Amino acid sequence: ASPKFHLLGTSGTVTTLAGVHLELERYDRRRVDGLWMDRQSVDRMVEKLVGWDFQQRVANPCIGADRADLVLAGCAILEAIRGVWPSERLRVADRGLREGILSELMADDGVWRSDGRGR
Repeated sequence: ASPKFHLLGTSGTVTTLAGVHLELERYDRRRVDGLWMDRQSVDRMVEKLVGWDFQQRVANPCIGADRADLVLAGCAILEAIRGVWPSERLRVADRGLREGILSELMADDGVWRSDGRGR
């Protein structure tokens, strides 16, 4: 049976993969944040980025010159993680993960209400 968990990817490489997957004309965190990618889609995007030369990566509006080399290292790290924890799905997060976890913990503890106000 396949594991009943999913991976959560935040920032950097994972959000770049999501932007390329969505074929965005420019990076849009509202479209990327919360996106679910299945294993095959992640595989395709990693293969695509690794197959592109430097100029092709620079030309992609979700990558650009600043990330054109870094994204390859990020893909290698992501693949290593996926090798250790194989999962059928990856959730993309491009908003404050720590803040979200803190808010949820505070709400569970009764310190913070879900409407964003204190007790």
